[in-house]
Amino acid sequence: MQPIPPHILAQFNNALHQQAVTESAHGHYRKWLRYFLDFRRKYPPPEDTSEQLRLFIAKLRTKKQTRWQCTQAAQAIALFFDTQRLEPSSHANSVVVKPSPPARPHIHAKLRSRNTTTSSTHNSTILPATTATSSLSSDTPGGKRYNEWRCLAKTKSKAWDDAVEKLAAEITVRHYSRKTLKAYADWVRKFQHYLCDKPPDELSAVEVKQYLTYLAVQRRVASSTQNQAFNALLFLFRHVLKQDFGDQRDVPRAKKSKYIPVVLSRREIDAILGHLEYPFDIVISLLYGCGLRLFECLNLRVQNFNFEEGILTVHGKGDKDRTVPLPQKLIPRLKAQLQVVSEIHNEDLAAGYAGVFLVDSLEKKYPTAAKEFIWQWFFPQKGLTLIPGTTERRRYHLHDSKVQEALKNGARKAKLTKRVKSHTFRHSFATHLLQANYDIRTIQTMLGHADIRTTMIYTHCIPSKTAKEAKSPMDFEPAQQ
Repeated sequence: MQPIPPHILAQFNNALHQQAVTESAHGHYRKWLRYFLDFRRKYPPPEDTSEQLRLFIAKLRTKKQTRWQCTQAAQAIALFFDTQRLEPSSHANSVVVKPSPPARPHIHAKLRSRNTTTSSTHNSTILPATTATSSLSSDTPGGKRYNEWRCLAKTKSKAWDDAVEKLAAEITVRHYSRKTLKAYADWVRKFQHYLCDKPPDELSAVEVKQYLTYLAVQRRVASSTQNQAFNALLFLFRHVLKQDFGDQRDVPRAKKSKYIPVVLSRREIDAILGHLEYPFDIVISLLYGCGLRLFECLNLRVQNFNFEEGILTVHGKGDKDRTVPLPQKLIPRLKAQLQVVSEIHNEDLAAGYAGVFLVDSLEKKYPTAAKEFIWQWFFPQKGLTLIPGTTERRRYHLHDSKVQEALKNGARKAKLTKRVKSHTFRHSFATHLLQANYDIRTIQTMLGHADIRTTMIYTHCIPSKTAKEAKSPMDFEPAQQ
């Protein structure tokens, strides 16, 4: 294998420093570049740089390289293309590269447990250039689709593109979540594909009925999936197209399943926690100890914790706040995590970083809030995010995909016979409170449920504990004469 030409190596090293790639990764980046140059010498490359990268990653996978190694290799080659000022392909407009802050070994040792680059635009740096993330998308065996917002990309139909833009504007005005925007826009694009780009102004309730029938009868989707499609199209007709949606009562509906949540015992929960590394063990402990949703836990900031009163303030769904008691057994570890956050915050200020991400226009109202300690994420991500079009670097919170990956590995190592997800710990929280004879209304308040019927599902997760347990009359003792 030939060495990297000196002029290319000099440009590449300079790019590594400019993009703030951690020093410990420089050797790996140069290794991938050397492999890539050798690959191009052996196999005549196509002109499309995106295709070059796709073929190279496919070759690495045949060599049993892991997904993480392939991702790092793609980042290195994208940086190389950027230094060579190659023209990007027609569908390539960005590449995800993980920046790292200045070396701080005492903190990075705590944060190094795979808290790295993800697909979110908030916790990765987007570099203009070169190769496409499609090289690691679903067309590559074992790859991952990075462009989760492809539903907002332009298509051949300008009328549908305008409709999706109006949909996004209407959702933003109502302060709906980003997940709602993504789900609704995805369904609109699927509806567009089903209608073969039929102009939106020519639609009627008949097309909606046909599509919902198609989902239920031919695609055999779950009832929740069909309901989500129904709500997305209802929003499209009412708020974007300003048309009558119809009652749709005669549409075949998917059969609604009677779902009973999976609940873990304390022994099973402790077994999983024993196989989790920092900081995922603290995250999962909070999910169970406080009954939190995953996004509620990861969005926690320093100011949400009141250690003196033992109370945690949670910002939940629908912008509704609630308070829950902090687990007393977890408080020492939470205080230790708070000290880690304080050290990271102090070093970020010393390095001149722009602070953390804030929601909506909060920073306009409080200009210094992003750098204040009380607004820092309680579970900060290791890397920093470069704001496109600026030189600012901000910090995002730990990404949910990393927690889910760690939880999956922990449950596998614990050798449980139950299917474990992050929401399983919220189910276990509610069920264990019911077993401890907590009032159902109290549990509803702690979970943040708007409807008591949502909380009542947990009554199916525990056996009867009443004074008169349900049993057959055949089992009654005969009355004494």
